[in-house]
Amino acid sequence: MHIPDGFISPQTYLPAFALAAGFWGYAARRVHRQLDADTLPFVAAYTALAFVLMMVALPLPGGTTAHAAGIGLLAVCFGGWMAFLAISLVLAMQALLFGDGGITALPINALAMGMVGAFCALAAWKLLARLHETLALFLAGWLSIVLPAALVAVVLGMQPAIAHDAQGAPLFFPFGLSITLPAVVLPHVLVGIAEGVLTVLGYRYLTRLRSRLDA
Repeated sequence: MHIPDGFISPQTYLPAFALAAGFWGYAARRVHRQLDADTLPFVAAYTALAFVLMMVALPLPGGTTAHAAGIGLLAVCFGGWMAFLAISLVLAMQALLFGDGGITALPINALAMGMVGAFCALAAWKLLARLHETLALFLAGWLSIVLPAALVAVVLGMQPAIAHDAQGAPLFFPFGLSITLPAVVLPHVLVGIAEGVLTVLGYRYLTRLRSRLDA
């Protein structure tokens, strides 16, 4: 799902940087009030898990990748803003240290995975948790992968229309929506199943661990 450098036009990533910067600042203030000594070790451990999951990536046609991410797990356990910052940190480290995902594409990757993925997962969890906890957790994990993948596919597929030369040849990513949507979204529909299972198991493990520590 990571978008590399050179795929996204400045007309797209510059506004995305401005939007993401505003959200990063707001999230930092929210998280500063929420984070405490008891929560920090769990957030750090699950952020590290997200880092590892994102490093195990399956290449997709066109240059992007498919991978689990732990987005839904972070969101349901620690809230949307914490998940947004954690995923943004992971994406920044991977881009800077390993070249996995682009610097120019960082805000789009962060908004897609950390914002859309986390808050849609959290919404699904809050809506369905009272009806069926396991289903709510699974759906939160599944949505946290599939919806960001769809957004990434749309952003990529719009690039030929946004940035092209006088003859209409794309200057950045060359494929339109008819290619990007199935190529990016369909593999993540399957990856989302693994993400859903991970969210169920990770949430229950953290719940049991916190109960033991509080006892």
